[in-house]
This record gives sequence, C-alpha cells and structure tokens, in this order.
Amino acid sequence: MQPPQRQARRSLDSHRRPCHVVADASAAPALVPTAAPGVTKIGFLGIGIMGFAMASNLLKAGYEVTVWNRSPGKADGLVAAGAKVAATPAEVVAACDITLAMLSDPEACLEVATDPNGVASAIGAGKGYVDVSTVDAQTAQAVATAVRARGAAYLEAPVSGSKGPAEQGQLIFLTAGDRQLFDAASPLLDVMGKASFFLGEVGAGANMKLVVNMIMGSMMASYAEGLSLAKECGLKQSDLIEVVKLGAIAAPMFALKGPPMTEGQYPPAFPLKHQQKDMRLALALGDATAQPLPLAAAANELYKKARSAGYSDADFSAVMEAVARRG
Repeated sequence: MQPPQRQARRSLDSHRRPCHVVADASAAPALVPTAAPGVTKIGFLGIGIMGFAMASNLLKAGYEVTVWNRSPGKADGLVAAGAKVAATPAEVVAACDITLAMLSDPEACLEVATDPNGVASAIGAGKGYVDVSTVDAQTAQAVATAVRARGAAYLEAPVSGSKGPAEQGQLIFLTAGDRQLFDAASPLLDVMGKASFFLGEVGAGANMKLVVNMIMGSMMASYAEGLSLAKECGLKQSDLIEVVKLGAIAAPMFALKGPPMTEGQYPPAFPLKHQQKDMRLALALGDATAQPLPLAAAANELYKKARSAGYSDADFSAVMEAVARRG
C-alpha cells in the first residue's frame, strides 16, 4: 500500500489549516454533496459533553443543525443558538444531508442506527452518516452495513480529544469508510477539528481510536501512581508536576490534569466510565489479535476500581482514587 498522502485544506477559520492524511480505500457507492454553510443541512445525534461542543461549532460556522438526544433538555443551549430539535433519529436523517452521531457506547450506536425509528429507517441515497462515537470495529461495520443497505454513505470518525479541544475546534478525526463522504464532510471536520486522517476500510478508525485511548488510559494510571508515590515518600507533588513538565515525558495531559488531581478534584472532560469502556474494548481487540497487553490490563483494573468507588461520571483522572492513600 502506498504511504499516506497528506492534504492541506483551508478551514472556515482562516487562521488554521487543518491537515488531512489519506490512505487507500475503495470508492463510496453514494454521492453526497460537499458540505457548505447555508446550503447543507446537518444532523447531530447525541448531545453530551462532546456532542454539545461540536454541534455548537457547526452552528457558529453558519450551518443549519437539527439535533436529537435521549434527554431533550440537554439540547436547550443549542436551541437557543439556533438549532432545531427532532423527536427521533429518523426525523433527523430524513431532514438532513449529513448526520453526525456522538453516542456513548456500542450498544447505543447500534440501537440508534437500527431501531424502528433509527437512522437506517429513514436514510437514503445521497445522504451521509458520520459516526464520531468510540466503538469497536465490529460495531462500526454493523452500522455501516445498515446504512449502506439503504443506499447511503457511511464514515466512521472517532475523535481524539476531550471537552477542551471539542470546544476549541481542535479535535483529531480518525476516519474510515466511504472516501467520497470523507471528502464531502471535510468542511465539517475542519470546523470541529485541526486534523483528519482517512485510514481505509470501516473498522480502521475504531481500531486506531482504541489504541490511542488505551495508551492514554495507561499513561494516566501511571501518572496517578507517580503522584501518589511522590506524596508517600515525602516529595511535593507540585514539584513532580514541574519536573515532568520540563522533561522528556512532558505531556499536555499531565500538565492540565496534575494540579487538580493533587487536590482530589476531577471536573469531567472525559468521563472515567468512558475511559474504562475504551480500555475494555482495547483489551478485547488484543484478545482477538493475540496481542499481549499486560500494562493495559493492569490499568483497566484501576479504572474498574475507581468506577466501583463511585467515580464513573468524574473525569478519567479520578483513577487517582484507585491508588491514592486518603486520610
């Protein structure tokens, strides 16, 4: 296979030039018009922490956006900003040219796609479905099959980034599926993110996201252990944060999360329950490929312990509670 091809596109924000990296993939069966503000009608399913921020940026960029969420009240802020609300996913896709979905887990993605009032019941040729949720490859493939069976185009596009990057339009999209939809939806991805990678056939995006989040979860668990060990051996945790910040293992995540972690504060940017879900899915991928993942397995146990202690909805940095000695 040829090495990925890098393409530069100008975002609607003239101060950024998002990057797009493309790998080989077969042509999409359905043609979807290229997205343009004031012309393309956009749907958005799932208005949680990430979905709210992403849909907000599309509204700010001038797109007409119709949203759906299981709890309609979560969309009130978007309605105030000009969004429309639909009663079902089917109503959204029927009214829109391209629909995006940011849903919590594989079960929710399958339900929204295949239920009687779901996406597949109303989507058709000339429309596109872009699922930006984090799921396993098998779920992405099942959703793709349901959407393509109706003549529509499908793109999986899980994101790297949490609440802050979502609000700032700095997400990274890890996409795969119908290349023509990738091209058509690229103006939307440019509004919401700083880079987009097209990785090939459906499942490649899901697998890349799980690998990335597995690494991130393992890093955070190790960082929590380091902060706890520093405290127990008489070091100042603030000194450790500064040393790490200036060294070879410096990471924005450590600099951002470290200070509140030392105070036992975990304001949710990426909920711990979602991180643990991603660790579980990554470990299942390791089992399927016979790849040993002992560090990830150990980290997953810490996230499970933190969930059991009541930190599911806290930020994933609350894994600190699974290792810190309190009192």
